[in-house]
Amino acid sequence: MFRAADTNTLRILVATDCHVGYLENDEIRRFDSFNAFEEICSIASQRQVDFVLLGGDLFHENKPSRSTLVRTIEILRKYCMNDKPIQFQVVSDQTINFPNKFGVVNYEDPNFNVGLPVFTIHGNHDDPAGVDNLSAIDILAACNLVNYFGKVALGGNGVGNIALHPILLRKGSTNVALYGLGNIRDERLNRMFQTPHAVQWIRPESTDDCPFSDWFNIFVLHQNRVKANPKNAINEHMLAKFLDFVVWGHEHECLVDPQEVLGMDFHITQPGSSVATSLIDGESKPKHVLLLEIKGNEYRPTKVPLKSVRPFKYKNVSLQDAADLDANDVQSVMDHLSQMVHDLIAEAAEEGHPDPMLPLVRLRVDYTGFTTINPQRFGQKFVGKVANPHDILLFTKAVKRRPTADGKIEDEEKLRPEELNQQNIEALLAESNLKMEILPVSELGLALHKFVSKDDKLAFIECVQENLDDTQNKLAEEALADKLQEDDVIVKVSEHMQQREKESIPRYKETLTSVSSGDPLSSVQHRTSQGGTSRKGNDDDEPFDDDDVPESSTPAKRKAPASRAVQKDTETPRGRGRGRGRGRGRASQGGLTQTTLNVVPVPRPPRRASRMETISDDDDENNEEEEDEEPAPKIKKTNSKTSQRGRKGAAGSKRGAASSSSSRGGRSTYVDDDVEDDDDEADAGPKKATATPSSQKRSSWGSLRG
Repeated sequence: MFRAADTNTLRILVATDCHVGYLENDEIRRFDSFNAFEEICSIASQRQVDFVLLGGDLFHENKPSRSTLVRTIEILRKYCMNDKPIQFQVVSDQTINFPNKFGVVNYEDPNFNVGLPVFTIHGNHDDPAGVDNLSAIDILAACNLVNYFGKVALGGNGVGNIALHPILLRKGSTNVALYGLGNIRDERLNRMFQTPHAVQWIRPESTDDCPFSDWFNIFVLHQNRVKANPKNAINEHMLAKFLDFVVWGHEHECLVDPQEVLGMDFHITQPGSSVATSLIDGESKPKHVLLLEIKGNEYRPTKVPLKSVRPFKYKNVSLQDAADLDANDVQSVMDHLSQMVHDLIAEAAEEGHPDPMLPLVRLRVDYTGFTTINPQRFGQKFVGKVANPHDILLFTKAVKRRPTADGKIEDEEKLRPEELNQQNIEALLAESNLKMEILPVSELGLALHKFVSKDDKLAFIECVQENLDDTQNKLAEEALADKLQEDDVIVKVSEHMQQREKESIPRYKETLTSVSSGDPLSSVQHRTSQGGTSRKGNDDDEPFDDDDVPESSTPAKRKAPASRAVQKDTETPRGRGRGRGRGRGRASQGGLTQTTLNVVPVPRPPRRASRMETISDDDDENNEEEEDEEPAPKIKKTNSKTSQRGRKGAAGSKRGAASSSSSRGGRSTYVDDDVEDDDDEADAGPKKATATPSSQKRSSWGSLRG
């Protein structure tokens, strides 16, 4: 029988998809993910487990906010830092298991008192990215709060190859080999599993004291498990047969009870998410975590319910099945659906939640033969009664089923990609002739400044909300003085927008001039103030030559031919350019000094959007006269010490497709073909796998004997 004080029993608390930080800006649901994650850590502390095992998606966003990071660190510090002795040890090469600067499990660091170790892989929400291939979990690992494993490098050619090295854990007579694999694009990993020797399972060495059969093998992964397209998911039968237990992340439906896989020697547990991130039927099932106890080659699973999770009620409704419901009477339909929502709210209250909170309610309504109603207006009646008043209703319609080639009728018609409208956004804007009605361009420029330079993710939300509130208040004040008709409201809104534009221009000028000449944001502000695209001031342009700017000319008296010379000097050589926006830029060579354009913004009325075109080399000569006739941008100050570059040499070299900038009237269009070619199917060199399957099957159910 298992005992907490048994020195031969390894106790693990398994959880996946915590999605910490989900809806952190929602007034009602902002703390749901933090409460669930803290309860998981609290259960681990109360049950006196040896460590916590997380199956990916600890964070909901790849770049979590400072608030989310601070709260997560506080929870881990509260429950993981203590004087509790660690009763198991890592006997494998830790520099391979934890490929970071320190290369050691966190509880062995003498400068930290870690009483509850946490082992985690990354998911598709918190996967590593950028030049250094780092994720938010790397921050926690650098703080010595978690042990980040399963981060592999995709080597080789074609689809690549990976080697899975296990973390070898030992507690008394129990030996556990913990394999982990962070999220990889499903289609690519699917091809890797089907390519011989592309996935290598590194088995622990077999010794007289501990042969292969004495190791209990656990595998943690974060991939699609059930999918209509088998190429975009991982089949259970692709995994190695010598495994004993598999922890499957990414799927949010809670299937925590281990399931046997036919033809394989292992069981699979799917704990699901600890917080509902999508209002579907699978998320409405009760949330659990798994307490896994291992002794020798046997294990015992115990599912533990999460009590801090917000109640979620889901129901499918068909209006055709409702008796005495008139399709032409909208009010009767609203009353019918309202009664169902009240019943679900009462059902959630009867469950006796220890900490009463507003429930989540979702009705999936089949309105075949009926007309839909406004979900927003419907949800207003349940403000303060449910946690999601704006998305209670989900309207669906029974799809007409058509016979297949063999005469059978398909169960479900699916929208095919070729049936979708593939019209680009520029053409859509040009056809609709959309214009700014409430948001001034200068206000958006200020929001863009906050978003880029201060990393303020809420800049645009605050800008929209502030302008909406101000416009609504202004209209409300004028409506009290005089009754406004619908046409008058439109006129008043336009007048109020123009007034806000005049008031915001001085602030925008001040912000624009405060940015240093080397700030990459200056080019973005130039683009916003001109109502179109402009040259990028720091990454993609060459500096101006002194000879291109006449000494006697002032910024207001510059001639158009000088602008033409400047544009030709900004061309980059043929070949791969500076990867714009991808973090792969190369510093300019030759000691050139960067000079940017400081342009005073001028308010311009909204105009019809036009499609951006790239000028080819063949069109340069034809458009030269047209470009010379247009005025050059005003330059406030030009001070760069550069080597003279001839116009002939710049024009003689053709521009490469990877880095080209073609100008017309001070505008530029950039073309970047720096696309990852991860899926090239090249033959990888065969490598002999070191994995040797084991035929011994593990017993899984019930208590241990002895």
